Formats: sequence, structure tokens, C-alpha cells
Amino acid sequence: MQNLTQHKVHNYFKLNGYHLNAKDLCQIAYGYIKEGDTYEQSIGEFFLDWFDKKDYIEMTTSGTTGLPKLVRLEKQAMIQSALATGDFFDLKPGDKALLCLPTQFIAGKMMLVRSLILGLELDIVSPSLHPLALNSTIYDFVAMVPLQVQNSIEELSNVRKLIIGGAKLDSSLEEKLLPLKTTEIYETYGMTETITHIAAKRLGDSVFSILPNVKISQDDRQCLVIHVSTISDEPIVTNDLVELLNEQQFIFLGRIDNVINSGGVKLIPEQIEAKLIGKINNRFFVTGLPDTTLGEKLVLVVEGEKQEFAPDFFDVLGKYEKPKEIVFVSKFKENENGKLLRKPTLQE
Repeated sequence: MQNLTQHKVHNYFKLNGYHLNAKDLCQIAYGYIKEGDTYEQSIGEFFLDWFDKKDYIEMTTSGTTGLPKLVRLEKQAMIQSALATGDFFDLKPGDKALLCLPTQFIAGKMMLVRSLILGLELDIVSPSLHPLALNSTIYDFVAMVPLQVQNSIEELSNVRKLIIGGAKLDSSLEEKLLPLKTTEIYETYGMTETITHIAAKRLGDSVFSILPNVKISQDDRQCLVIHVSTISDEPIVTNDLVELLNEQQFIFLGRIDNVINSGGVKLIPEQIEAKLIGKINNRFFVTGLPDTTLGEKLVLVVEGEKQEFAPDFFDVLGKYEKPKEIVFVSKFKENENGKLLRKPTLQE
């Protein structure tokens, strides 16, 4: 295992077309903080944090594995994560990368770390919903959240490898991306506590493969437990129901928080939603609502105007998977990463 220091900047590293070392980046950081836009100020703060004498960076978690909390991420662990990403996605020194994510969050920070450590030529743009607009550059590696991907489909031919994270990939978006052949597209799995992704799967596949230095297991709830010795001595316990295929691969089934107990039958919304991919043009999800008879009844929630469904429309679903009610909502609620907020959507 390579033991690099955060003060080491790869000789091939470029920022917006310029070769820069640690001293240069700290000088740029001061300029960003003093005169830059909000996203540039965040980048400047990261560079100063990265090159200081501390061996860790403090961050607030996203709340994926519980309530949001302040954590310390070891810089050496972030470096090892960058190396694992480089190995998994076959990234090479001199590859062109684009940072279009906010660096307040781990995904944006790690794009900077990967570039510094792996020697990528990194361009930085404002983390907007249209990150590839008016940009004709060919990029070898780009990370986006689903909402950015949704608005960049026509420009993705300029991206050789795209990783999507921050939120579950919407089924309707996946359908739009599947025909694209010039771009390798991966959905990633990870969180702040694991220093971004620890697994990835090709678009259209159901199986996640883990990155180097990661081990996985299940707890008694059948939820994923992640062991990454370079990050933590303690295992990271998630609320994600999975099917373990082997020591290297798993299938994500759904969030245990979303499981519906309808008349004693446990239903996993994500599994039901997968069967409806391509059948409903609008965005949709299934959830449970209180019911005096069943305890919870399964409800289909569809974004947009009310529409009618034929009697045989739900024949692809099992007996207990068919919705007892269909609710139409004008606009789904999402967080800033484009992650669907199921409960708040129903409270509008």
C-alpha cells in the first residue's frame, strides 16, 4: 500500500490548464477565498486545509448511516481512497477530469484529492445543473449527481467515464442513459463515512463490485456492513438491505427505513419500483401510508398531472406489490444532490 503525504502533488497534476505545486495552490487558495465566488471560496478553504500540518479534515456526514455528525477524515485515508478509485476506473496521469460538484461535500473534495494524487488535469466549473454547457472539452473522468446528468445527456458524448453518486439513480433517467454507447457510466455506492464510494456498477447492471481494500458483510437485519481498514478500525453499519453474492459483490435491495409492512408482508419499495421501470413516463416511487386494516398500505406516488392506468397495467407486480392507491403530486421534493425526499413529498 502506497503511503503518500498530502503535501506531495503529482508531477502531472494541472489545475485549469496550469502545472501547480503545493505552494502555488496555497497562493491560489488565498485569492479564491478573498475574491472568488462561493464555490471557489470552498475550494480555497480545502486547499489550505489539505496542505496544513494536521493529518485530518473535519466534515459533517450526510446522515446516510444515522443523524448528521461531525467526523474527522484522515488525509492518509483520503489518499488511499483516491488510489483505489484510480485502480478501479483505470485512471492514468494526464487524464483530463472535471470538477463540477460543490466541495463542501465529500464527493467534491475527493475529486480534488484524486487529481492531486493521481496526476489528473483538472478543470473546475461552477457546480451548476448544466455543468457541460458551452464546454467542448473531452474529459476522461467526471463525477456528477443525477440532477446534473439529467441536464447533460446531450453533452455526455464528451465524457469517456462518468460516475454518478449522491443519490439513487432514478429509473427513468437510467432508461435515457442506457442507449449511450460512447460513455462508460457507473452508479457508485458510498457515503461521507467511507470517504465517498466503496463500490460501483456499470449502468444497466444490478451488481455492485467493491473497490480495493474494502471488505463487506451483513448484520442480522441483512443490512450491509462495510470494513475499510484504511479508513476506520470499526465497521461501518448501514441501513441498506443487500444480497451478498460473494466477498466482492452485492446487490442493493433498498433502504430498511423504506420497508413497508402491509398486513404482515414486508415489501421493499425499490424492488417494486424496478419492475415498473419503463412503464411509467413520469417520475414515481412507492411508499407506505397508515391503514386501519393493513397497518400500512402500499401507495404509488406519481409526479405530474393525474392519469389513468389500464386494469392490467400492474400485472408485472406480485399479488402484494400492487398499489392500493395512486397519488399524484405536482413536483417531487429533493435535496441539493437531487436525492428524492419521499416523506416530505407526500406532505405538500
